[in-house]
Parts: sequence; structure tokens; C-alpha cells
Amino acid sequence: MYQSITILGNLGRDPELRRTRTGTPVTSFSVATNRHYDDGTGQGHERTTWFRVSAWGNLAEPCANYLRKGRQVFVVGEIVPSEPWKGRDGEWHASLEVTARVVKFLGGKGQWEEVARGQEDEQPIGASGDDEVPF
Repeated sequence: MYQSITILGNLGRDPELRRTRTGTPVTSFSVATNRHYDDGTGQGHERTTWFRVSAWGNLAEPCANYLRKGRQVFVVGEIVPSEPWKGRDGEWHASLEVTARVVKFLGGKGQWEEVARGQEDEQPIGASGDDEVPF
């Protein structure tokens, strides 16, 4: 079985680079996607969905060095669901976390710039090293 997610959105904050105990770099950042829709009465609405993204290994450092809050980014990765938690408001919450396999920085001269692809030996257990999306 295989699952993949493709996200096109904007960074919600500057990325954070850290290293595991074994020295593997990992960069975390958030991406917001916006959906504009009409509710049928002519009233326009916008829905924002947030994704937390982790980039590992040789993908981590370019993301930390070049991505900044507000920049548009294209991410292909695998979904890692979080455990639900109860917020201060008393409501239950969950988030969608993504382990990135491909990150492309968008903007500039109208071209996509591919930053890097993860390598199988540098990704966390359970992350795929596949370079191709099967469709």
C-alpha cells in the first residue's frame, strides 16, 4: 500500500532546524492552504487548513536556509496523523503532520526550483524513499 499527499500553500512561520541525537538534521515548518468557495447564496467564504511538515536528512538544511514565512511552497510527502488532544477551550483537536519527500520553492522567475529529495538511509523509520509519485 502507498499513500501520498501534495500540498501547495504558504509558510506560516520561519522553519526551525534541529538535529536528532544521532546528528540527523530535521527541519519543521507549517504550511497553510486556502480554499475559497461560495455557499450557494452568493456569500463567499475562505477555509484555511494548516499542515505541520518535517523535512529530514539532506532535505532539511536547504529548507531551513531558504524558506521563510509567507513564501509559497510545494510539498509531496506522507501523512502522519497526530493523536487527538483536548485544548484549553475544552474542544478536541487533531492535526495533520507530513513527512516531506520533495519540497519545491515557488516564486521568483515563475519557475519551480527543486531543492532536494530525501534519501532512504537518512529518513526516519516508516518514511518512504520513493522518488516517484505513482500516477
